[in-house]
Amino acid sequence: MSLEQLDAFVTAARQDPQLQPQLEQPLEIAAFLALARGAGYAVDEADVIAAQARAEQALSDQELQRRAGEEARKLRHFVYG
Repeated sequence: MSLEQLDAFVTAARQDPQLQPQLEQPLEIAAFLALARGAGYAVDEADVIAAQARAEQALSDQELQRRAGEEARKLRHFVYG
């Protein structure tokens, strides 16, 4: 259960013709973890969350603001009134 296992799975999956199509579409976290575990990688939900946080830390302030704006627009369209 580590980021190294998650990184190793993603690297291997990108080279596996059977896993590639499954990772090209959005997956629920349970489905993603099932794929990783089925391929022999010890990955859990905390690893996925840590990887997401790591990826967000690498983003520029401008990119973070752009993403926040997109999320705010989605929320405005969801809230009636």
